[in-house]
Amino acid sequence: MADEPHILLVDDEREIREPLASYLSRNGVRVTKAENAAAARQMLSAYAIDLVLLDIMMPGEDGLTLAGFIRATTQVPIILLTAKTEEMDRVVGLEIGADDYVTKPFSPRELLARIKAVLRRAGESRVRAPDADTYGFGPWLLKTGERELVGEDHVAIPLSTGEYNLLHAFVTHPRRVLSRDQLLDLSQGRELAAFERSIDNHISRLRKKIELDPSNPKLIKTVWGGGYMLAAEVRRL
Repeated sequence: MADEPHILLVDDEREIREPLASYLSRNGVRVTKAENAAAARQMLSAYAIDLVLLDIMMPGEDGLTLAGFIRATTQVPIILLTAKTEEMDRVVGLEIGADDYVTKPFSPRELLARIKAVLRRAGESRVRAPDADTYGFGPWLLKTGERELVGEDHVAIPLSTGEYNLLHAFVTHPRRVLSRDQLLDLSQGRELAAFERSIDNHISRLRKKIELDPSNPKLIKTVWGGGYMLAAEVRRL
């Protein structure tokens, strides 16, 4: 990634898109704008994008559908821009693999801080990747070189940056009870410590991806009063 991160801002409302793009540009961010999902897809294929700021509510193809496409085809981090009334959409967006969300109306300064935090975590993950270790647990393989989670059917399961970092923390500390604070540190997420949804939401999303029955997890277990634990044996391959 260049010194100036390149962000794709996708929002159909010009009165939000233009001032926000101007603010980010004044603060060291290169911004490419798209007014709808079709334009965003073109920009994603034309440019090396470091992060997508994505409005959920758009005419035509909505932001959730576009987020699913982005996560299925790339590892580009996603921050959702949502309205206060869109709680269920935010949950779905996080389950799809978005890395964070900001509720409208938002402070541009807060959004810039979120952008920097997500980009920092994504960059740290890329720094770790060249070790190219593979960790086996249960029916899964976590390949750190490719940053992929692969099942017994050899199909890769898309992971957001936060999900990957958290799972990496678990497989490198198996059968240990890890508190939320420890998980924040190990997953390089200390900057999000003020947002209580961070760890619990990532755990919930991971369970939906790796557990046979997410409501009765056998791999990532909750230790009441303590935190969470990867209960499976881990094989370093």
